[in-house]
Amino acid sequence: MKILDWYILKRFLVTFVFTILTITIIAVVIDTSEKTDDFVKSGLTSIQIIKQYYFGFVPFIISMIFPLIVFIAVIFFTSKLAAKSEIIAMLANGVNFNRLLRPYLAGGVLLGIVLWLANQYVIPRANEIRSDFQLKVIDKNSSYQAGMNNSNFYYLRVDTNIFVGIRYYDTSLKSAGGFFMQKIRDNQVYYNLRSESIKWDTATKNWKLENAFERKINGLHEEIRQIPVMHVNLKVKPNELRKDEYLKDKLITPDLDQFIKMEELRGAEGLNTLKVERYRRDATPFSVIILTIIGVAVAARKTRGGSGLPLAFGIVTAALFVVMDKFSTVFSTKGELNPMLAAWFPNIIFACVAFFMYRNAEK
Repeated sequence: MKILDWYILKRFLVTFVFTILTITIIAVVIDTSEKTDDFVKSGLTSIQIIKQYYFGFVPFIISMIFPLIVFIAVIFFTSKLAAKSEIIAMLANGVNFNRLLRPYLAGGVLLGIVLWLANQYVIPRANEIRSDFQLKVIDKNSSYQAGMNNSNFYYLRVDTNIFVGIRYYDTSLKSAGGFFMQKIRDNQVYYNLRSESIKWDTATKNWKLENAFERKINGLHEEIRQIPVMHVNLKVKPNELRKDEYLKDKLITPDLDQFIKMEELRGAEGLNTLKVERYRRDATPFSVIILTIIGVAVAARKTRGGSGLPLAFGIVTAALFVVMDKFSTVFSTKGELNPMLAAWFPNIIFACVAFFMYRNAEK
């Protein structure tokens, strides 16, 4: 790293930090104004609201706008350098475009690594804080209830040949009614278990059935017996029997990987939403590097009007990136688009744009 590299890298990072702090403060002010009534009704103090909500909200907002802020920061300070003819002076002294791009790539890789680590472990913890507050305070009067699933019936596969269904599962009491379990072999049911109620037993770490009926089928022969109390191991824990709209955002990546594997084994639906979230955690940091290259290619040329035109281009490009990302997500969760392709599609398109602009800027 030469003096020139440190000079550009310092300007890059300082501009990025200033921009993201400014945008974050604006977002917090807007969010506070929208939720003032909810905060007042909650009866919490300002310190409690900050700890229980904004400690999660601020990292969440930063993670959302991180790549776009990097892009805007690159355009902003690079266009300033170009307007003051500093880039012309660098090129006149034998610094080619590839050499000029080196400190930008170093900054982009550094920020990309920071975002990648945050996406895997930090942001999910922040989302847990934010979503818990959202459920307890903001959404408590809405139709969504944290204590009871919206769906009256819960059906899942706990093993390759074991299927379970329950009704009216209460996550707070860890109990449900209308339980049944079926074991299937060669596409035929050979075991059936039903119970009026099922509850998680914290002492034995398994499920307790009351007034259960066990039915074993062997060809034309059937054996039925009633069992007042029995315990079964369903390979399912209480925290897995929940329909939490924020769950994919709250799980750290290792837990999310494990949850996806378990849901695939159980034959659950709607897995594309979880998979898109998982792949996006890796794809988003790469967008930081791609947008950095585009930003340098756009803003390195001196134009009339200063940085106004490059900034306008940056805002339009950022909007296109967000729209493309949202469309690919919808096509995956509601359609048949591959989740990995949905997460990486904006990066693929903008990588082609970055290569085209890089070749033109190099000339």
